[in-house]
Amino acid sequence: MSVLFFDIGATLADARIEADGSLELTPRPRVLAVLDAFRDVPQGILSHPGTHEGAAEAAAAALHAAFPGRFTDDRLVHWGPKDSRRLFDEAVTSAAGAAARPLSADECVFVGEDPQERAFAREAGMRTAPGPVFSLAALENRPVFWTRIELPEGHRLSRLAAVAEETEVVPVHVTSAALVLAMTTTRGAAVLEDAGFRVDLRAPVDDTAAFLIRDNRPLPAAGAAAPGPAAATARRATAVFGHVADGLAATAALAVTPLGPAPGGVYLAAPAGTPVEELHLPGAKPGHTERLLPDPALLAGRGTTLPEGLAAVFGDGLPSRPTIDAVRAAVTPDVLRRHVACISGAEPLEEGLPLKVRSRDAAAEDNVRVVDALARRFQDLGLTVRRHPFPWHGHRLFNVEAEHRVAGADSTVLITAHMDSTAGNGVFTDADGEPRPYDPAVDPAPGADDDGSGTAAVMAAAECLTALLHDGKVPARSVRFVLFNAEEQGLVGSKYYARAAAAAGDRIAGVFQMDMIAGRQRGSVPVIEIHAGSLVPGPVVNASDELGGRVARAVPVIDPAVTVQQLTGPDDPAVGRSDHASFHERGWAAVAVSEDLFATPDGMPGTGTRQYHTPGDTLLDEDHNPQFAATVAQSVTAAALTLAGL
Repeated sequence: MSVLFFDIGATLADARIEADGSLELTPRPRVLAVLDAFRDVPQGILSHPGTHEGAAEAAAAALHAAFPGRFTDDRLVHWGPKDSRRLFDEAVTSAAGAAARPLSADECVFVGEDPQERAFAREAGMRTAPGPVFSLAALENRPVFWTRIELPEGHRLSRLAAVAEETEVVPVHVTSAALVLAMTTTRGAAVLEDAGFRVDLRAPVDDTAAFLIRDNRPLPAAGAAAPGPAAATARRATAVFGHVADGLAATAALAVTPLGPAPGGVYLAAPAGTPVEELHLPGAKPGHTERLLPDPALLAGRGTTLPEGLAAVFGDGLPSRPTIDAVRAAVTPDVLRRHVACISGAEPLEEGLPLKVRSRDAAAEDNVRVVDALARRFQDLGLTVRRHPFPWHGHRLFNVEAEHRVAGADSTVLITAHMDSTAGNGVFTDADGEPRPYDPAVDPAPGADDDGSGTAAVMAAAECLTALLHDGKVPARSVRFVLFNAEEQGLVGSKYYARAAAAAGDRIAGVFQMDMIAGRQRGSVPVIEIHAGSLVPGPVVNASDELGGRVARAVPVIDPAVTVQQLTGPDDPAVGRSDHASFHERGWAAVAVSEDLFATPDGMPGTGTRQYHTPGDTLLDEDHNPQFAATVAQSVTAAALTLAGL
């Protein structure tokens, strides 16, 4: 007899904490079918519910509400942190007690998405599975592999989705209409090959996570003749992987593994705890690292959530005069400066309290304090507030969502930013004056522009909507304000959020992401970049272009002196590089709006902040311009509220 132990958050279910503090769990795709298939196998839980009083009891209640009649043997349910092998050892002991006979650790299987937790389970002698779909493989001691799946001509992603749904295959990333990165077993690979797909098994998953590392640097010369596209792609992947491997050699206990070329770079698998996101390629553009999440439903229903006739909804998309007036009254330079001051440490985080934020880095103590403070501010506006927890490097982080729901609405409009910060490009020295790496536990990362400015704009947009509601205005669509965490670690928070939204069947009309909107060098021409480009095939391409067009049309209404760079297609330099990409991946229209951040094709540098990812990214930075930020925020807010029917 074997025993299956499941993690809850992001493995069995998507979790959210409601405004009243209650925990809600929604089963992940294919989970119930897996549990049904193993009804005769004892099933337990290994999950960290949090440290607040009553956390375990609340988690147990939510578990039984989401999975009635399951996990009924309390001896096999274990609550607590999984930051060592301790809880896993306890699970092995409990399994022997439930079996009423000696039971080896090898007869216990831990099913969990987090690679660090799988590493601790393996240390305790347990077998592991990187997701419920692979439970049988773990019980039978069969490995799971990172796999590249090629779609020959005539084979569609929808066909791959249907085949994968019935076997041991979980997609991880859609490279194009012809290539998908996935997890699979040899059994799943055989099914794919029988269906006509080409399968390339790469490396065992074990306790690794997958990343996409992009590189925008020119390829080094390689002889007189320029390489063809395929050769150039392979050369870039080799060069990027070599740089990553060399950079991690001194810090990683185990080597990273190449998984083949990726869009503009390379896929790689990294052992648990490997600080891939801390490695920055020289001259890399923002957002060059993307953490990849497995999802059985990644290929399902792509683009079907887009409302029909998006381009025609509410006329030409130009904001009305009442909406413009409301936006100008609520989204002002002073309002934005005040919000940025509170979350960047220039002023106390909350009025009347002494705490000043030192860093919003995902690994910093102040991160959760900022989450709580922003949630309270949303609540004060009368919005429905939820926290969405997710795991990252042993931390329990949160996205914050605040919603005004419209009964009977066809869809929801999202206004978003990322709340975390980093100073990974800063220069730091030890007590002897010698250079040392950035340490998020002690080093300041004020992030006034990145992305304090975007976070402030989301807060101001929420205040604007509240004012409109108080004046009796009624939107036709629901509106959500979402602040993502751990964007700097590879879009982690938005990946979890978008994945859960897709699983819940959310209908999203459009996502307006603001990422760095206050940087403008003195004397420069004011330029707003609108990024709609996506490598994801399907209706998302044109829909995102239309969304970007709505922002572009709003800008001259707000300030005709501002220049708009509307960037789209696969050559958009921000493809995959901000949280909007997590929604493209699901087939939803999304744009990222920023200051003049990227160099032009002819090599002219951007005119945004020069303090990117340094401790100098403060309100006092000479490039920090609240007036310019207000222009960007007003344009985005007006476009988003217009799409919502105001």
